[in-house]
Amino acid sequence: MNYKRRQRLAVRRVGTDIEALLITHLPDVRYLCGFTGSNAALVLAGAKAVLFTDGRYTGQAKAEAVGTKVVIAAKNAVIAAIEWLEAAGLGRCGFDETQTTVAALGRMRGALSKSVKAKARREMFVEVGPVVARIREVKDEDEIAIIRRAAALGCELFEHMLGFIDGGMTELAVAAELEYRARLRGAEAMSFETIVASGGRSALPHGRASGAKIPRRGFVTMDFGVVVDGYMSDMTRTVHIGRANVARKGVPGERDVYDSVLEAQEAAVAAVAPGVTAGEVDEAARSVLRRVGLDGYFSHSTGHGVGLEIHEGPRLAAKQTQVLAAGMVITIEPGVYVPEAFGVRIEDMVLVTAAGGEVLTPSTKAWIEL
Repeated sequence: MNYKRRQRLAVRRVGTDIEALLITHLPDVRYLCGFTGSNAALVLAGAKAVLFTDGRYTGQAKAEAVGTKVVIAAKNAVIAAIEWLEAAGLGRCGFDETQTTVAALGRMRGALSKSVKAKARREMFVEVGPVVARIREVKDEDEIAIIRRAAALGCELFEHMLGFIDGGMTELAVAAELEYRARLRGAEAMSFETIVASGGRSALPHGRASGAKIPRRGFVTMDFGVVVDGYMSDMTRTVHIGRANVARKGVPGERDVYDSVLEAQEAAVAAVAPGVTAGEVDEAARSVLRRVGLDGYFSHSTGHGVGLEIHEGPRLAAKQTQVLAAGMVITIEPGVYVPEAFGVRIEDMVLVTAAGGEVLTPSTKAWIEL
């Protein structure tokens, strides 16, 4: 990872009227210097990078934050960083207000010495927005290589689960097996709480695994991801236990819905390209479901960015004007959820390339009856 290049880019993005940048969001800290501890503040001031943490991380910080000065603070890391800024005579410090509470900002101002006048105290901290988060949206070659590994591991896990799932076992048992196998294959953690939703519960978009038993006939949706070297994967597959129901009493047929969701998902994947807006990709999926009268059952956005966090920019939703760029890694995950009946979601991770979109999770999406 070229941390110095990332640091220089962040400093350039905030402009010359900002003398320093204070980073407190831990994924941003990791992105800029490699430190993975749970307590940190990073200051970028020109060519200088100073990491503040506590004594628990003395050895870890020095090992991970190579090329960055490490200060082991006897007090809160952010407070120590602000005292350093004042001592260095730096008067305008940018910060990400989307990751800073009003109370935290008050503590930051309160950490300045009494000699700092009221006007200077108010002007010391300048809102610069999610500068680092926006840089993180476009992945470099090192990041893409890691994400590929995480995505490939997810595909391996799905293939394993096809031989494990059976009617009568609990959703929790399915999630436990998936997570156990993930750890055996080298995952650091799961990207989020594993979703296993079956039967009527598959109509819950975020139906996390429960003690409910998987029915002898019906859908099973698995939405999961793994963490590899800090980077996350995210994929969803929906399979069917037994034969599908046909349309009845106003409830659409299960196979018809599955095929429509798959068509919508593949249409959105095909729409991915640099220069295309996030809203246009969303519309590619939504228009398919609208044509067959299922758009009213699609209750969430089409996708999101993935990286050091499971939800990053860009957001692929209706009317989103952000333009996709090569190097972004996004999800494409339309779904249809028929209340009290069933739901279907299909999700891939897609890398935006100069030529279009490359699917990083190529596990089969064909109709599967177990």
